[in-house]
Amino acid sequence: MTRVLPRSWERLVLDCPLPRLEARVLLEAASKRRREWLIAHGDEPADESAAAAFESLARRRLGGEPIAYLVGAREFAGRRFAATPAVLVPRPDTETLVAFALANAPERGRVLDLGTGSGAIAITLACERDDLRVVATDRSEAALAIARRNAEALCPHALATGRLELRAGDWWSCIGGDERFDLVASNPPYVADDDPHLREGDLRFEPRDALAAGADGLDALRAIVDGAAPHIAPNGWIALEHGHEQGEAVRALLAGRGWREVATRPDETGRPRITCARPFL
Repeated sequence: MTRVLPRSWERLVLDCPLPRLEARVLLEAASKRRREWLIAHGDEPADESAAAAFESLARRRLGGEPIAYLVGAREFAGRRFAATPAVLVPRPDTETLVAFALANAPERGRVLDLGTGSGAIAITLACERDDLRVVATDRSEAALAIARRNAEALCPHALATGRLELRAGDWWSCIGGDERFDLVASNPPYVADDDPHLREGDLRFEPRDALAAGADGLDALRAIVDGAAPHIAPNGWIALEHGHEQGEAVRALLAGRGWREVATRPDETGRPRITCARPFL
């Protein structure tokens, strides 16, 4: 009887119906080997256990599960963040919000990240600016556990010294009445409840309460804006991420509450992505 030899590492990738890059990412996770090693040893027989794990991950990916959940992490702003189905997968769009905060938070300023999820915004700010004091909130204890895990891995000193603080609470509920921040940033849920995209692709597997916010997708943004004024320092900023078709609505929301210097800024693709404003003096 002819013996069937195990497929090579490279053959596993070539035979996989996924895009080549996705297949390689999953093979790294399944084999627990770096991409450079897999390329250098690509013609060698793959371990049977690693091949089986890879094929299992590939089937799940073909079923729509986000790669970040399959491998347990996603890169954001040059750092690797743990990600599970308890949190929204960090997206490049949100780097626009981080860039604004880094550029506009004053020296030794206090920054608030509302609805932190994986902690991507707050942790990136704490890592990039060691002068900032950052508070990150989320109503989900499961999400805060992931944020804490990421903080312990990426900026343990900031967490240990209290320069980065994690709090449990829904929007402003865990913020003291006399607390003021120089900049408030948030990437809240902003998809309409009946948006068909929630039933398609990767979004089916992400936490719905981190995506959907009412009939028009603006409920969370309204809650944030309605409670913001008492907590923004004079000449401070609020910066809100939103859908690319929601810029006009968010500007109207802020202007209607008396905020000034209201403006929408694009992401790297040129789509309107964040709206910023200062409180009325």
